[in-house]
Amino acid sequence: MEQLGPYRYDRDPACFPLGRDSLELGEFATVKPGWRVCDLGCGGGVLLLLLSARADGLTLAGVELEEAAARAARANLARNGLAGEIRAGDLRESGFPTGSWDLVISNPPYFALGSGKSGGGARMEEHCTLPELCRAAAALLRPRGRFALVHRPERLVEVLTELRRAGLEPKRLRLIQHDAAHPPSAVLAEGVKGAKTGLEILPARLLHRGGE
Repeated sequence: MEQLGPYRYDRDPACFPLGRDSLELGEFATVKPGWRVCDLGCGGGVLLLLLSARADGLTLAGVELEEAAARAARANLARNGLAGEIRAGDLRESGFPTGSWDLVISNPPYFALGSGKSGGGARMEEHCTLPELCRAAAALLRPRGRFALVHRPERLVEVLTELRRAGLEPKRLRLIQHDAAHPPSAVLAEGVKGAKTGLEILPARLLHRGGE
């Protein structure tokens, strides 16, 4: 059990363990009261809880491939008194209304098939590639809607390229580092549908400042 602000998150064994990347993404993404928010690959619903702790009156939705994880997300929302719709299935065919969401968010698999990496099934792009993820997010978003995700620093060029190809202009970027003496371990990026060019690079997030 994890306490996330006013909400309690219970991790089901079917869900990937709660990591720093999800916590940082939940803090980084732009969100405003009353927004419609959809999490692609929502796992146990942790990002929906984190965003609900930051803004009131959100309309919450999520898509999760694994049925057991989708059930866990529904249970976490209900346990915390939050309404939301969690669908089990392929995020590329979610069935949610297109062109109407204010924020789409995702902590996706980090490693491309054939990359030589071995992150296990939950970390490999076996069911959805980065380009497909960006296109799915773009289809759901309203004009000027936002897509926020966390990914690996070595794939930063791909992340920015695929956001732009999907019509999601990269607007905000932040690197996450263990401390100033270590290279970044993750990158947070946010694109805006139909926006003009202009990327804001935020100060790096140092998880442990003793290395400064």
